[in-house]
Amino acid sequence: MINSPLMTVMVDAVRKAARGLKRDFGEVENLQVSRKGPGNFVSAADRKAEEVLREALMKARPGYGLVMEESGTIEGSDKSHTWHVDPLDGTTNFLHGIPHFAISVGLEREGQIVAGVVYDPIKDELFMAERGKGAYLNNRRLRVSGRTDLADALVAYGSPYLGRGSHPRLLREVAAVMAVTGGARRFGSAALDLAYVACGRNDLYWERDLQTWDIAAGVILVREAGGFVSNADGGAEPMVARSVACGNEVLHRELVAILKKANAAA
Repeated sequence: MINSPLMTVMVDAVRKAARGLKRDFGEVENLQVSRKGPGNFVSAADRKAEEVLREALMKARPGYGLVMEESGTIEGSDKSHTWHVDPLDGTTNFLHGIPHFAISVGLEREGQIVAGVVYDPIKDELFMAERGKGAYLNNRRLRVSGRTDLADALVAYGSPYLGRGSHPRLLREVAAVMAVTGGARRFGSAALDLAYVACGRNDLYWERDLQTWDIAAGVILVREAGGFVSNADGGAEPMVARSVACGNEVLHRELVAILKKANAAA
């Protein structure tokens, strides 16, 4: 467990936001399944959670800037610190009553992610990491999977939404990965996909066409759990490229090579 003042601020904020999300999730099954009804409901739940997070973080660290999914960017007087906030990562799961979504908050300091919290309110799983202090799930120290054989590896991936990203590229990549690994899964929450790599549930994960709030917290979780994180093409900065590939050192290297080969043949 990490008991620093910074982590206390982040954990308190996500727990406050989670109370409303859990209550709203309980109402999802009562909604009429139409574009207008559930969509508006989930947007309202998203905005309410983000408002709670914004107020808590700004109160605790009033000078820090924020980059948020719903409200956009808020410039702070402290230009060296920025929160990256996703109040509801896994919106489609939430909308359909699937209990797999999370709140994600990452802190960037002078261009580097230094702390992250991913909280799954339904399972009450709190993933946290701070630079140099390790990664934890509730009170348990995390390490990435030690598997080194792709044939045994479980790989998570993300797919682009309608009108965003390249579906042909994804199909090439998934076909190439499925041909040599133990299994591939699409779970629907980038923050939890990264957290699951950090705790060894997923051996590998990759996704493209992301936003910084999707991955900021998860990137430091994986790194502090001993994993390797790059963008999906093997470059150093997933936050800049808006894509991610991660796993332990051996499997991460092999995953990036598979993705490169799949796209080189296109």
